[in-house]
Amino acid sequence: MVKKLKQMADKKTASAANLLDSQFASTVKDSAQQIWLAGLGAFSKAQEEGGKVFEALVKEGVTLQKKTQSVAEEKISEVANKMSGMAGDVTSKAGQHWDKLEAIFEERTARALGKLGVPSGKDVAALTKRVDELSAQIAKLGGKAPATKAAAKPAAKTAPKPAAKPAAKRAARKTA
Repeated sequence: MVKKLKQMADKKTASAANLLDSQFASTVKDSAQQIWLAGLGAFSKAQEEGGKVFEALVKEGVTLQKKTQSVAEEKISEVANKMSGMAGDVTSKAGQHWDKLEAIFEERTARALGKLGVPSGKDVAALTKRVDELSAQIAKLGGKAPATKAAAKPAAKTAPKPAAKPAAKRAARKTA
């Protein structure tokens, strides 16, 4: 009898397990069906409103792009203004340095020419003035008409040679 009871218990357990398995399978099947239907509903909703959402996102993107461009343009203009200001400063400093360099060059050139005995523009102008004065004095004394400035200028433009300069000064001292 024990064997019969054992068999009956096994049958009851098996039928209970089958019953549980079938209930579980039915629950899983129902859940899967609901999930599938929910997915189909979501897909349908996305198709309907997807175009609207896409257009809204495009509008927001355009607005954001315009804001970004305006900010970038402001920053670029600020940087350009700063750079032009700096360029102006650099240009003025370079101009000042160039002027200093030019003055130094002119000074050194004048010194070198002076050491070589070449008369400067001031020397030539002074000699021209002195020649005009002497011509006027000679004209008063001798009665001749003084030489015109046009005749004196070509002579003044040809600079006397270094050896002639001291002789011209001596002659000027003697007549004075």
